[in-house]
Amino acid sequence: MSEGAAPTGGHRALPFIALVLGACAIGFAPIFVRMTDTGPAAAGFWRLFLALPVLALMALRDGKGAMTPPGRMMLLAGLFFALDLSFWHYGVKLTSVANATVLTNLSPVVVTTVAWFLFRERPARIFIAGLTVALIGAGIMAGGADASQAINAPLGDALSLATALWYAFYFIAMRSARQGAGASRAMFWSTAVSTPILLGVALAFGEQIMPGSGAGWLACVGLAVVHIAGQGSIAWALGRLPASTASVVVLAQPVVAAVAGWILFSEILTPLQMVGGVLTLAGVVIAQRAPVQRAQ
Repeated sequence: MSEGAAPTGGHRALPFIALVLGACAIGFAPIFVRMTDTGPAAAGFWRLFLALPVLALMALRDGKGAMTPPGRMMLLAGLFFALDLSFWHYGVKLTSVANATVLTNLSPVVVTTVAWFLFRERPARIFIAGLTVALIGAGIMAGGADASQAINAPLGDALSLATALWYAFYFIAMRSARQGAGASRAMFWSTAVSTPILLGVALAFGEQIMPGSGAGWLACVGLAVVHIAGQGSIAWALGRLPASTASVVVLAQPVVAAVAGWILFSEILTPLQMVGGVLTLAGVVIAQRAPVQRAQ
């Protein structure tokens, strides 16, 4: 929906609330990952496995639903999403919650860059400016982290940056899959493909699969709720709000994650991290506002 066609006044209140709640919910995802008492990939497995029954019910309302085999693009989307979660969950375990979340939020910039090369969707110069600011901010944030608050901050930061790339490929594959299928069916099949891959990764790395406590199980359930409700709320709201509003509000995710990490894990941001985080998110906002032109 274009900005000119967006609802106004009271009609925008509910989508705005849904967008804020969805963004805040996803901001708790790295917190739940830390609390699962499992390995990083195993946490991703439970996140998707527990969400599958609900997604299957949702898919039943989508024409052919979950009864028709998935297309090639759904399979690719599932593969890329499994890589996305694997890299990001390891990043969350190795670096600070704030770094992992902010660096992963470079994904909108990466999506536009990949679309630039694959689909000739040429962005305006303002996108290059936003990309430059975001990358400078990411570098400052990674370099300004307190090493005592992370197991292996450089590796965790690198994995979080790689997550943005995997998400870009997931997004593009899902966009292609959605051309011939409803959203709920595509989401169900991509999740169904990702789930066994994540379990295989967890087994291959010798991770602890079963949560070791009741709190760990609750964290796994929390991840599943985030996967369904958080993403669902954002997807619903994005079609009912101006793009400029949505692009800013969804960046509440790293703010929520940083505050929760500070309260729960005593991960206090250094001054350099704060500066880098602000620059990174500002660069993402600038880049997302750039118009895109399709080449002939």
